[in-house]
Amino acid sequence: MMLKKTLIAASLATLSIDAFAAAFQLAEHSASGLGRSFAGDAAIAENASVVARNPALMSQFDTKQFSVAATYVEPDVSLTGISAPVYSSASAMNDDSIAPSALVPAAYFVMPINDKVAFGLGVFSNFGLATEFANDYAAGQLAGKTEITTANLNAALSYKVNEHFTVAAGISYIYAEAQITRHAGAGLPAYLQASYGATFGVTSSTEAANMEGDDTTYGWNLGATYQASETSIFGLHYRAASDLSFSGSYSNELPAVIGGLAGSNIPGAVELELPATLEFSGSHQLNETLGLHYSVLWTQWDSFESLEAYSGDMPEPVFAKQEDFKNAMRYAIGADYKLSNGITLRAGVAYDESPADQHMSISIPDTNRLWLSTGLNYELSHDSSIDLGVAYLKGEKQEFTETDNLGGAWEFSSQGNALLLSAQYNIWF
Repeated sequence: MMLKKTLIAASLATLSIDAFAAAFQLAEHSASGLGRSFAGDAAIAENASVVARNPALMSQFDTKQFSVAATYVEPDVSLTGISAPVYSSASAMNDDSIAPSALVPAAYFVMPINDKVAFGLGVFSNFGLATEFANDYAAGQLAGKTEITTANLNAALSYKVNEHFTVAAGISYIYAEAQITRHAGAGLPAYLQASYGATFGVTSSTEAANMEGDDTTYGWNLGATYQASETSIFGLHYRAASDLSFSGSYSNELPAVIGGLAGSNIPGAVELELPATLEFSGSHQLNETLGLHYSVLWTQWDSFESLEAYSGDMPEPVFAKQEDFKNAMRYAIGADYKLSNGITLRAGVAYDESPADQHMSISIPDTNRLWLSTGLNYELSHDSSIDLGVAYLKGEKQEFTETDNLGGAWEFSSQGNALLLSAQYNIWF
């Protein structure tokens, strides 16, 4: 029973590690923002996507607006083995592509109610990740298939206090689902052979943990803008933390003789917190054609202090571990240039800090990232336009060691980059 509890705890806790050690926070709310590396997004009222970044900007619209966007993410994350436990080899740890491509959709609607009040509705995602390793990967206890998906339905109201100051508040309904699969890898068969003189049919590809679960919760956000002059505006947006309690089923294919479940299912649960964020932005129209924008985004990752996993009806956690993550900052600066009456060009650069420098995981080997972005807006007619954006994310190369459940130390070198392509359609009526 103790071995079974340990396997359950380790697998459930790994879900939390993968979801938060990587700090896989999604910024891809719009193609218009992507073109500037999202610089100034809490201060620029370009289209209805302001619902996601600062709903106080809705007060600047005098007609209804609808925007729909999709961002394609093509990651390039590779691992190189440096050293492995005695039951494996460094070359068996190499993997040149651990993160699949993904499509991140979003849709927004803004409706002015009168000259003071506006209403907005948005569907978008703030957090998500996906990585996948081969079933027979040598370090199978550390990495297999990991997915977490969140969808945020956000309704907001803005109120124009006076010509300079606007405030807004929103409430979110959040749905999240997660799946994690881990395999025995090279370590467990070697351990069983050494300890029991037999592997009991366990191979490197035997499923050692499989959990699926989902949850819904609520959140809230506040926004404000200050119009300093006709050409300068500042924005502030706060999104509160939201608690999730993933509940679902847990199983593994390990034989019962060693405490496994032999394919049967039992309840499993793990609690996570989506951290709070605070963004400050400024936007300045320098002349008729050139605008300068900047943002500073703070994410409260230090709220993720520990992992706690539960199994069945046990009132106490079967696993608890201190994590003590650090808060992280994101800095962005960008510009747009009105090339003609129908075309506006954009460019931006950003630096994205990782909070996970002391808790690295090969499921998402996170690192500090540099964003380089460009894009454009093209007016299709007097009441519609399209936005296109592209960004290249360059991650820092790093080395780290991760230990499996048997105490085996795996040392890796990782390099992670990504290409983002986004398109958006806007219409006002």
